[in-house]
Amino acid sequence: MAVRAALPIRPGDAQELDPRARPPRRPLQPGPAWLRRIGTALLILLALLLVASFFLNEPLRRTIERGMNQSLKGYSVSLPRVRFQPIGLSITLYDLTILQMAHPRPPVLHVPRLHASVQWRELLTGHLVADFLFERPELNLNLPQLRTEIQDTTPVKERGWQQALEAIYPLKINLLRIHDARITYVDEDPGRPLQLSHFDLHANNIRNIHSRDRTYPSPIHVETQIFETGRGRLDGHADFLAEPTPGVHALFELQKIPLDLLRPLAARSHLRVSGGVLSTSGETEYGPAIRALRLKDVTIRGIHLDYVHAERTADDEAAQAKAVSAAVKRAGREPDLDMRIGTFHLIDGNLGFVNEARDPAYRAFVSAADVTVENLSNGLRKGAATVRADGRFMGHGPTRIASTIRPDGAGANFDLNVAIEGTEMTAMNELLRSYGRFDVAAGSFSLYSELKVRNDTVTGYVKPLFKDMKVYDKEKDADKPFLRKLREKLLGVAGRLLRNRERNEVATKFDLSGSIESPKSSAWQAIGRLIQNAFFRSILPGFDEALAGKQDAEAVEPRKEKRGG
Repeated sequence: MAVRAALPIRPGDAQELDPRARPPRRPLQPGPAWLRRIGTALLILLALLLVASFFLNEPLRRTIERGMNQSLKGYSVSLPRVRFQPIGLSITLYDLTILQMAHPRPPVLHVPRLHASVQWRELLTGHLVADFLFERPELNLNLPQLRTEIQDTTPVKERGWQQALEAIYPLKINLLRIHDARITYVDEDPGRPLQLSHFDLHANNIRNIHSRDRTYPSPIHVETQIFETGRGRLDGHADFLAEPTPGVHALFELQKIPLDLLRPLAARSHLRVSGGVLSTSGETEYGPAIRALRLKDVTIRGIHLDYVHAERTADDEAAQAKAVSAAVKRAGREPDLDMRIGTFHLIDGNLGFVNEARDPAYRAFVSAADVTVENLSNGLRKGAATVRADGRFMGHGPTRIASTIRPDGAGANFDLNVAIEGTEMTAMNELLRSYGRFDVAAGSFSLYSELKVRNDTVTGYVKPLFKDMKVYDKEKDADKPFLRKLREKLLGVAGRLLRNRERNEVATKFDLSGSIESPKSSAWQAIGRLIQNAFFRSILPGFDEALAGKQDAEAVEPRKEKRGG
């Protein structure tokens, strides 16, 4: 049998081994009576506040709804539910809806949840201000609502929007956050809305009104999805309370914005848009003392763009031209908006002019167009702008255009060089039938032009060149009326008489000189007028007697100088 060795017992070990030998523990002593009473009172007060908040919600809802309705002019507010939280002194509004009374559908604004509270962080700096959070708001606007808003003569700051926000919460807003908003505009086609989605805004330090001019104390950040596939971002600073208007200075970037959805808006300027994607970046500054937009680069890819002229639009076009001319004159003196574009790129575009005022109508266009414009500013206040373009006239002839547009307060001042080579004339039959009442079976067309415009006075030449032109084709024209056949035969004879026998070409040169328009016009107006009144008419030299005899009192009329190669 094993014998366990005995271990020596130290003093005090017996007490540890025998619990009965331990001294009894002293019970915990309660705190001071006054502290217990304060804690109990706070718990009771909190419980009373929680209970009272349930009874305060409905009176508070009615008060807020009534206050917002009394503040807003032309709009109606509906607020079905409010919750007041005594802890944090916050209030939450649910399903806030604002209607335009003239056109109540759709609601202009719907906010599923709006949370307002004290901005506790600012208490450390001695400021008692509010924090507002809009969650998933929906802002809707259609064309009738927009027209009503524009026609309202009441200034925006007097329509009660600020007072309506103050009716929600007694403190001034210092931090404004908008999370996952959706902004929708419907023009004439409900099936093609313009929409910003996932719109997020963060603006802080709004109440800092002690700032000098062009000092922006409030940081802002915006991100959004544009027209489903596009993206937008803005970072900068603002002075929301600057007088007489708020101020902002920010950098922005737009990527992959689809332009096809702008078709209804473009139609008002007689533009027909299809396809196209826009990307740009730049800087903007807007305030009481400055209004500036500086685009570092603008790129448009794959757009199909036509300008449509028709008899029904003539009056509107004249009014628009007058407005543009007035705007150009104002910009020449002191532009309201300082706008600059460093580089503009149009890549793989299709640019056309559709004339529905002629019978038959026609479309003249340049396909595969690549255009670069550099140093463009309104009023050309930053020096000369340059334009370079390449493409294919009527889808065939290689085309090159170069222009330098210079600032000059005395009128339009630019150089314009155009070269079109080897266009298949069968692609021009719509144009030929519209102006010359004939078409061709074969041939190629080229055009060369050099123009200088100084102070609204043009000098230069336009030289069209026709090669291997065949006007009448017996098989192709078998079903045409007799007089039409006779006319085309005569045109063919005229072409043979003018032909350079060695190169089988018909060339005609028009010297241009005279005034473009009076009073002063912009360079862009002058270029358009030259294209319309010189280029198109020179394509059909001598083939249309009506054109040869027609005079335009407002524009340069080509004058035939010589014929031959």
